Amino acid sequence: MKLLSYFRGEAFQRGVHPPGFKHTADMPIRRLPFAPRLVVPLSQHIGRPSRPVVRVGEEVVRGQPIAEADGWLSVPQHAPATGVVEAIELRPSARGPWTECIVIRVYEASTQEVLWGAPQDMDAFPPQEILLAVQRTGMVGQGGAAFPSHAKLALPAGASVETLVVNGCECEPYLTCDHRLMVEHAGDLMVGIRHAMRATGAKRAIIGVEDNKPEAADVLRRALPPAGDIFVEKVPTKYPQGSEKMLITALFGVEIPSGKLPLALGMVVHNVGTLAALGQLLPSGQGLVERVVTVAGPGVKRPGNYRVPIGTPLSFVLAQAGAQAAGAGLARQVILGGPMMGQSVASLDVPVTKGVSGVLVFRGEDMAANEGRKTYPCIKCGECVESCPMGLNPSTLGMLAARREYDLMGEKYHLGDCFECGSCTWICPSNIPLVQQFRIAKQILREKAVA
Repeated sequence: MKLLSYFRGEAFQRGVHPPGFKHTADMPIRRLPFAPRLVVPLSQHIGRPSRPVVRVGEEVVRGQPIAEADGWLSVPQHAPATGVVEAIELRPSARGPWTECIVIRVYEASTQEVLWGAPQDMDAFPPQEILLAVQRTGMVGQGGAAFPSHAKLALPAGASVETLVVNGCECEPYLTCDHRLMVEHAGDLMVGIRHAMRATGAKRAIIGVEDNKPEAADVLRRALPPAGDIFVEKVPTKYPQGSEKMLITALFGVEIPSGKLPLALGMVVHNVGTLAALGQLLPSGQGLVERVVTVAGPGVKRPGNYRVPIGTPLSFVLAQAGAQAAGAGLARQVILGGPMMGQSVASLDVPVTKGVSGVLVFRGEDMAANEGRKTYPCIKCGECVESCPMGLNPSTLGMLAARREYDLMGEKYHLGDCFECGSCTWICPSNIPLVQQFRIAKQILREKAVA
C-alpha cells in the first residue's frame, strides 16, 4: 500500500472560520534596517534564561554569541548587529514582567552580513551532534511557543519517531510569514527537514499546508528531493488547523490521547519557519539573529513580511511600517502574534523576540465597535461546545471559573487539554471572555502545584 493512501486530508471536528485578512500573502519578504539600539532578552524561550558572556562596553559583531545556554532546556543568544554592549539591565517584556536584557548600541556602519560562524559538514554529524548544533544556533519554535528546538528534537529513552510532521498551516488571521517562507525559501526548508529527520530517526516527513495556499504547496512540491520520503499534503482551511494535534488529526484521522504528545503516536511536529531557519543556519554554523515577521492590521500603512533583527523595539517596527504611535489614527492596540492567540503589549519598548510571528496594529476606530459590547450571562446556546476542537465544554468551564472552582476545572473537566485557541471566545454571542478566564485558572493551578 502506498504511503499516500494513509493521508486523510480531512478536517478535524469543530473549529471556526474567522475572516482571513491574508492581504500580505503575495508580498515578498523585505529586510528591516537596524534600530539605533537592540534589546535582546535573556529569557525569550521556555526554560532557563541565557547567561551573559559579554560585559558592558564590549564590542560585538553580528552573529557573535553574547549569552550562553544555562543547561539543556536553554539556548544561547547572538548579537543581532555589530555594535557595543551599552547595558545589561531589566527591560519590559511581552509577557509582562521586566526581564534581564542585553542592550546593544548599533554602529551606523553595521552590515547585514553575519560575521560570526564557520561552515560545518552537517551530513557527517551523528544525531546527538546535530542536536548540539541546533542548540548552538539558539533556535526556538518559530510558531509562537518558543520551545527550544533541540530539546523538542531529542527523544526520551525508548521512544522512536516514524514521521516528522511539518506545520505549514498558518491558520491565524493576518499572519503570512510562513507562507512567504515556503514560497521564497523552499530549498532551506528541505535542508532543515533532512537534518531534523536525521536527528530524530524519522523515516518520512509530511508537510501539511492549508488549501488556501496553493502557490506554497506547488513550490514545495517542485522543491522535493528525489529520495521520495518527504511529502506535501493539503488540509482544509479552518481554525485552529495550525495546532499540532489538529494537524495530525487532519492528516491521519487519529487523535492524540488526552494529556499525551504527538510522540505517543511516533510523530514530532515542527513549524516550517523553524526548519527553514535551521536549513540556513546549520550548514553555515551561524546563530539566529533575525526572523520573518508579518506586520499588518488596519493601523499599518506599509504592511508586509519583514525580516526583523531580534531585539528590535516595537516602536521602530511600527515607524518603519508606517503605523503611527501618536496623533490622529494612532495605534490603540498592538498584538504580538495573531488576533486569536496573540498577546497585547502595554509598551512599545517591548522588543521583537524569536517567537514573534506577527505585529498587528489596530486604531481606536477599528476597536470602537467592540469596546461598547457588553458581557451577558451564558444563554446555553452550545456554540462554544460546537467550536471547541478539543471536545471540551467551555460553557461549564466558564461557570466553574466564575465560581473559582479551579481544582474541579482541572480534575474533572480537563482544563489542561485546552490550548487557548480562543475559538470559544470568538464565537460566544454573550461576549464572555472564556479563554481569558481559562488562562487565569491555569495560572492559578500552576502556582498551587509549586506552592
